[in-house]
Amino acid sequence: MPRLSSKVDADKKLTRLGLAIRQKRKEIGMSQEALAAISGVERSNMGKIERGENNLSILNLIRIAEALDSKATSILEAAGL
Repeated sequence: MPRLSSKVDADKKLTRLGLAIRQKRKEIGMSQEALAAISGVERSNMGKIERGENNLSILNLIRIAEALDSKATSILEAAGL
């Protein structure tokens, strides 16, 4: 099985995950810059994650979820994953 990247993400799992993160962030009224700072993810990387252009690690998913006062499982469920 090839390594998953945005280039081979034919079923758009990364895009759906990014959209779920963006939706939760907007739902609580947090800016992308604030989410990046709180989660410890660079702002430019956060933008790529939200657009489904970057394959994030499970650790970064957990950090992002915690910054959103959520759980990684909730974000994954919201993305349909």
